[in-house]
Amino acid sequence: MSEQGCNEMSCGKSSCEGCSGCSKKKKDVGKVIAVGSGKGGVGKSSISCLLAVALAKKGFSVGILDADITGPSVPKLMGVTDSPYGSPQGIIPPASSIFDIKVMSVNLLLDDPTKPVVWRGPIIASVIKQFWEDVAWDKTDFIIVDLPPGTADAPLTVMQTIDLDGFLVVTSPQELSVMVVEKALNMTKMMEVPLLGAVENMSYVTCPDCGKAIEVFGPSHVKEIEEKFSLPVLGKFPLDLELSHLGDQGRMEEYKNEELLNALADGVLVQLGVGVEV
Repeated sequence: MSEQGCNEMSCGKSSCEGCSGCSKKKKDVGKVIAVGSGKGGVGKSSISCLLAVALAKKGFSVGILDADITGPSVPKLMGVTDSPYGSPQGIIPPASSIFDIKVMSVNLLLDDPTKPVVWRGPIIASVIKQFWEDVAWDKTDFIIVDLPPGTADAPLTVMQTIDLDGFLVVTSPQELSVMVVEKALNMTKMMEVPLLGAVENMSYVTCPDCGKAIEVFGPSHVKEIEEKFSLPVLGKFPLDLELSHLGDQGRMEEYKNEELLNALADGVLVQLGVGVEV
């Protein structure tokens, strides 16, 4: 399809060929995974960071592209405060302290991290494209793209600009969350992005006395997503006070629940058909 014939929704799909806005695969980059939910407040950015940590623990080189331009939280969660800098190879993103996870986020470009980013859609789209095309992501096995909530400009730009290998959806037990998440999944199918699986966050609280899992937000509805979209559930993460503290302190790399981290990473690797090496 010529560039003149490419429209907003067909751009980036397999039916669209050769237009300047189409999805692009970067040289020397392995797999690219988008993490989204459709709904805010489900801990999507935390899961993005935990997936990056889980993959890094398995020896992969990992980067996180924070596509939540107006509500970026990845630098805070990962404890990354250094600014990116220019080089002949492109923009060099700073990295986390333990596993050297590269992070690119608009908050790293602000002199005050609390300053609001009040931009319209076209500018947001342009910044996301720059984060993908101008940043030196070379020799990175996995890039995790942390999407903002919703199905508007930013997620659409990501799906059109970046050749995604898969989409991981994050939900919570509430029925309302499941309804909104389905919108994101339907958008993903519309844009012909492969679906990797689902993660339920805030699934339960573990009783400190008896160890029983207490469903504080009611019964899980993730099985409905699994059945409707033929998606494997790759993890159920609890409401964890330790994880909350680690995120507040920028120490997500120190999360110790190896069982959950391994299950998440292994599930993603299986869905991508990746073995020991990318």
